[in-house]
Order: sequence, then C-alpha cells, then structure tokens
Amino acid sequence: MQEWIRSLVESGGLLGIGFLMALENVVPPIPSELVMPLAGYTASRGALGLPGVVAAGVAGSVTGALVLYALGAWLGSERIAHFAERHGHWLLVRRSDVERAEAWFRRHGAAAVLFGRVVPGVRSLVSIPAGACRMPLGRFLVLTTLGTTAWVTLLGVLGYWLGERWEAVGRWVGPLGALVLAALLAAHLATAWRRRAGA
Repeated sequence: MQEWIRSLVESGGLLGIGFLMALENVVPPIPSELVMPLAGYTASRGALGLPGVVAAGVAGSVTGALVLYALGAWLGSERIAHFAERHGHWLLVRRSDVERAEAWFRRHGAAAVLFGRVVPGVRSLVSIPAGACRMPLGRFLVLTTLGTTAWVTLLGVLGYWLGERWEAVGRWVGPLGALVLAALLAAHLATAWRRRAGA
C-alpha cells in the first residue's frame, strides 16, 4: 500500500493527495499519517508547494468526512437504534446504549467533531454520529475544517521538516491510533460485562 500511495502522490500531485485523503476518511487502512508526511516530504523537494499540499489534504479530508456525514444522516438515529434493538446483541450494543450515545453527542457534539478530527482512530468515525444527530451542516463543515486543518498541517509540516525521514511520523502516530481504538473497545467490553453481570 505504501508504494501505491507514494506512486499516487508523485504522479497525481495535489489531486492525488486530495483523492487519498478523501479515501482515508472512508477506507481506514489508508492512513493520513502516511499520506500527509509523504506529501510534505514531496513539497520539501520542490515538486509541490507546502501550502498547496495542506490545502489539497484538507479539501480531500473534508470531502470524505461529508460522505460519512451523509451516511449518518441517511441512516438516522432511529434506524441505528432500531438496528441495535434487533441485532445489537451480536455487537454487545443495546438500543439504550445508542440513545445514551445520541444524547451525549447532542450535548458535546461540537467538541467531539472539532477535537475528534485530530485523534487517530476517531477522526473518520465522528462524522457518522454528526450526520445521524442532524448536526447543522454549516456547523459540521466549520468544525471539521478547523480540526482537519490542524491535523493535516501538523502531518504535512512534520514530513516537510523530516525530509527523507518522513516515515518516522507514521511510526509515532500509528501506535497512538491503535491505542485509542483498543481503549474504546476495552471500554465498550467492560460496560457490556458490567451490564450483564448486573442483570
């Protein structure tokens, strides 16, 4: 995958970067911590300008986030809750869990979208509850663009500064994303175990 990403960045330029960052939101195995540092390194060699690289990354990432927002809006909170009611036992999720998550998101959704965009493992998924809870599209776009710009700029600048050592960024950030996902899974399993133990 790394060679394919490298090839697309080098041959596709800004369009290739935007395309990869849009895919990164929808297809998790394509990590932004690989795409943007490589794009930053490419800019350091003079092939592309760093501002253009960042702008392409932000545009692609926001586009991908909009796809997941639309998916969440299409599904809607009620449809997701109904699915949990019928099939949630396979995922250890109940309708009440979905309803509590929705209530939490309605209270803290702005912070979740803004800061979630800079948390590996969460940054893509946060768009779905935003759509399902019908967060106003304008607010979603502003918050997503702000959070995404911070994340993409950080990765691009690190790649630019590190030069040929740009791959180190993925080695630093990758384990953090895995840790976040593992913590979320552990918290979910612990909640499900406590619920069953108390039943």
